[in-house]
Amino acid sequence: MLPDKDGPNGGGGVQDGPGTEDPSVTLFREYLRLKTVHPEPDYDAALRFLERIAEELALPLKKVEVCPGRVVAIITWVGSRPELKSVVLNSHTDVVPVYEEHWKHDPFAAVKDEHGNIYGRGSQDMKCVTIHYDQFCNKSHLVFLMFLTDEEVGGHKGMETFVKHPEFQKLNIGFALDEGLANPTNAYTVFYGEKNPWWITVRCPGSPGHGSRFVENTAAEKLRRVINSFLEFREKEKTRLNTNECFTLGDVTTVNMTMVKGGVAYNVVPAEMDVSFDLRIPPTVNLQEFEEKIKAWCKEAGEDVTYDFAQKHMDQNFTSTEESDPWWHAFSSTCKAMNMTLKKEIFPAATDSRFIREEGLPAIGFSPMNLTPILLHDHNEYLNEQVFLRGIQVYERLVPALASVPPLSGGE
Repeated sequence: MLPDKDGPNGGGGVQDGPGTEDPSVTLFREYLRLKTVHPEPDYDAALRFLERIAEELALPLKKVEVCPGRVVAIITWVGSRPELKSVVLNSHTDVVPVYEEHWKHDPFAAVKDEHGNIYGRGSQDMKCVTIHYDQFCNKSHLVFLMFLTDEEVGGHKGMETFVKHPEFQKLNIGFALDEGLANPTNAYTVFYGEKNPWWITVRCPGSPGHGSRFVENTAAEKLRRVINSFLEFREKEKTRLNTNECFTLGDVTTVNMTMVKGGVAYNVVPAEMDVSFDLRIPPTVNLQEFEEKIKAWCKEAGEDVTYDFAQKHMDQNFTSTEESDPWWHAFSSTCKAMNMTLKKEIFPAATDSRFIREEGLPAIGFSPMNLTPILLHDHNEYLNEQVFLRGIQVYERLVPALASVPPLSGGE
């Protein structure tokens, strides 16, 4: 890959001598400088970058517009037996906003400090993996490198729409890799399932009136009862997590109150107040029973309290991590051969993998970033240069192993 015209160290930081920075690191830092940040991600710049990569690899790139202005880019690496089920390497190009005043470096300058830490929004989530993907050598299966938009805002104009598109069906997917998380220990975290995100707004109507009176049956009283019910449940789940050594964040339901709306003036008791919550529910929870719990909280809060969903995912599919499963065996045995310790978990948030699993396809979330603090969406997000380069070595062995899985009994 060719270094960008600004050189490998734009934006300050430690200067490498001529030719001393690995070209993959240079490419990674160039990608970090593209401002694909919400609310106005520069998807055109990302697409030009991917087109250049495809051209340098001499691989075809297909563009599929799934929504106006939302293009899925697919780079195809044809194996010796393209009739087999394909392997998909999925990533997204968008990143979340930043509070620049809290960063020690410009979050879009890709500064590398004296320790080799490369700072940039997307360094962990998930621009590193995009660069990792283009470093492998293919074997038998078709391999598709897939680059999606809008993952960070729910994926509704990205993967959620694309899985219903005819071009997705043509991929003939057998197995998919998607993003994971960093791990501060020597282990690598592997995600075989995800929580279901529920974004819910509870609407509390009440009697309006003058702010000087004790108005009965107010919206605020109902709102308080709703908030108490949700936050008391939150505390119970937090206690479960903190008192069970075997639990991770993916094993409990998280609840966070994220928005409160209501009122028109200081001296007017409002006729309605709304409160919104972000819930992330493990796939082990009975979702129908959980919704009945929410209904009970609303009924207990008072008359005519209702709720509606901005997002309500109901998929509870797992990807097999049994050694008898050929895809998992290829994954785990390759990691074992590299002396990698794997820690299997439920992903605590949500990625595009959930839409792939909803189609009945196996997907593993994995980003080879051990010995690294979890900083996605945080201030001063960074990835160490050596950890990044080690990730390339992992994919150089992992992807060919997955792309060499023999045909399965289903006629693959």
